[in-house]
Amino acid sequence: MASVTFDRATRCFPGMDRPAVRALELDISDGEFMVLVGPSGCGKSTSLRMLAGLEEVDSGTIRIGDRDVTRLPPKDRDIAMVFQNYALYPHMTAADNMGFALKIAKMRKSDIRGRVAEAAGILDLGDYLDRKPKSLSGGQRQRVAMGRAIVREPRVFLMDEPLSNLDAKLRVQTRTQIASLQRRLGTTTVYVTHDQVEALTMGDRVAVLKDGVLQQVGSPREVFRQPANAFVAGFIGSPAMNLFRLTLTADGTALGDLPLALPRSVLAAVHEEGAPEIVLGVRPEQFTLLSTEDLETSALEVVIDAVEDTGAVTYLHTTAKVGQELAQIVVRAPGRGRWEKGSPLRIVPHGDDVHLFSAQTGLRLPDDGALPAGTDDRTPG
Repeated sequence: MASVTFDRATRCFPGMDRPAVRALELDISDGEFMVLVGPSGCGKSTSLRMLAGLEEVDSGTIRIGDRDVTRLPPKDRDIAMVFQNYALYPHMTAADNMGFALKIAKMRKSDIRGRVAEAAGILDLGDYLDRKPKSLSGGQRQRVAMGRAIVREPRVFLMDEPLSNLDAKLRVQTRTQIASLQRRLGTTTVYVTHDQVEALTMGDRVAVLKDGVLQQVGSPREVFRQPANAFVAGFIGSPAMNLFRLTLTADGTALGDLPLALPRSVLAAVHEEGAPEIVLGVRPEQFTLLSTEDLETSALEVVIDAVEDTGAVTYLHTTAKVGQELAQIVVRAPGRGRWEKGSPLRIVPHGDDVHLFSAQTGLRLPDDGALPAGTDDRTPG
């Protein structure tokens, strides 16, 4: 096992107006499960391929342990990669696929059989070793590809969206198996996905990328609860965080007709920027639903456009007028409620749970939190 270090690693492709990966600084600890996540084209797969030696590094360095592998060929890096399409040989059995790299390395047949049998036991593949890939399900093929990586006993596992070809139910089952397997083996793992649910449920830490630039690194809890900027806030979480670009008022801001008081630190930071606006983020679960008869409490009035009932909870897709525009707002409600399209709804954000970002830079502002005006004394008197 070994640590992995990207030290200002950069990759530029010909004809592109910006680097695919720009000065990536990332330290991955020995035995850690690191997930690289971001939208398509953000540079996550390129970063993984740079580590694997499948893409050149134009500047900067990459180290595995204390060894600089920036210019080493893939075969000399002591890594094993699991690809999106599994890349199994169709004419070989599962056992032969798993042991092929060891055969090429001229390992003794008895040792190969032992390693393959051990990996098959870990992956519950013992009954499928004599089958060829066409006779295996998608999940079984994925486990054979995992087994091929395991038998090599590499210092680092690299996984490039290995679950993307599986159906939804099997993805949930297999991601749990991969996370459990990694903890059992303790091998440093770098896992690439565009699915932020996978990132939050599998990784020890998550690295979020956008346009080739690292946006934030932290535990799933940190990235979810303390997003570093508006992009991370809108990308991490399902459904996504509601983001509103709001104009500042004398005491704070307003979400539609609902006045919101802002902390002094936030007001000071925004005024220092000279910006007249702020970005407010509220997750769907951070709204309180009020009765339509409760007219004494200030609230944002919305109209239900669609109802997404998942059983345990319901997501209400609503519309409200915020400023001069109509805003789409997702609100989480208790499951099996009687919600109807076209019905009015009154909602209030939980003040201590909202997120505030600079409208100019997108960066998180200090001392987050906004409350309906009059509920606290955080604005200057």
